[in-house]
Amino acid sequence: MRSIWNGAISFGLVSIPIKLVNATENHSISFRQIHTEDGGRIRYRKFCELEDREVTGQEIGKGYEDADGTIIPITDDDLSSLPIPTARTIEIVAFVPEDRIDPLQMDAAYYLAAGGAPAAKPYTLLREALKRSNKVAIAKFALRGKERLGMLRVVGDAIAMHGLLWPDEVRAPEGVAPDTDVTVRDQELDLADALMDTLGEVDLEDLHDEYREAVEEVIAAKASGEAPPESAPPEREGKVLDLMAALENSVRAARESRGEEAEVKPLPQRKTSRSSPKATGGKKSTSTAKKKTAAPARKSTSKTPQQEKKPTAKKSPAKKGAAKKATPRKRSA
Repeated sequence: MRSIWNGAISFGLVSIPIKLVNATENHSISFRQIHTEDGGRIRYRKFCELEDREVTGQEIGKGYEDADGTIIPITDDDLSSLPIPTARTIEIVAFVPEDRIDPLQMDAAYYLAAGGAPAAKPYTLLREALKRSNKVAIAKFALRGKERLGMLRVVGDAIAMHGLLWPDEVRAPEGVAPDTDVTVRDQELDLADALMDTLGEVDLEDLHDEYREAVEEVIAAKASGEAPPESAPPEREGKVLDLMAALENSVRAARESRGEEAEVKPLPQRKTSRSSPKATGGKKSTSTAKKKTAAPARKSTSKTPQQEKKPTAKKSPAKKGAAKKATPRKRSA
């Protein structure tokens, strides 16, 4: 791994020469801009406004634009000779418990490599001191033209440094939370706890970028002249309006995926009691309709024996008696 910055850790009166190395890498797939008609590359060229010509990277420097539009050139020598102690030094200013650091402040991560054999002893001293204290070091350092805040902690046998945002760079979560009053029932919390317990923990090494893998398959297929693979459309489930039902279904699905028994607590009885009157009413309406249509059918069955076999096989004796009573009423009319 190449170092991107060389300097020293200032630990009181102890100075530890170190090299700064990126601890993370980006595996996302990048694309080029092309002309859709012929596939030609679209490139950005850098032109000087005064000379109206393209310039190379060696000719490009830094400049600060003043309020009136004046450009003030700033060289790398100007930045390297800044009158601040962190220009080439990671200055440790405090040691605090790790839980004091807000994860919102976490930025890029780096490894601090010992800069040569003389740095091995003080490097190991700082590492072991961090281990024994169960604390992290808060430091200030300058990188890429500005002073930054950092957190040093032990990772394996190395010291890692996380860049931290300054506290005033973290926005307050105003207007983010719901502005309506919501009541969460204990039953809903119990199901949420059950879902959390069922999902359990995960080894981060088992997680991978499925989107990048799918893009790589598309690129490989098109490069070989084949049609890109198409994924089946996701199955759309019915819209769940009840939070309890959604939680129950989630717990059941999580347990089934882990091979566990998918037994969850049923919904409160008040949910099922609402649907019972509708079901009862529906049964009454269908039975009444059957009785009304059964009477004229029995009149015709008394004359033809072939038609009599079908209704008598399905109708109960009680319904036959009701049909006999209905017949004289119609005759009297």
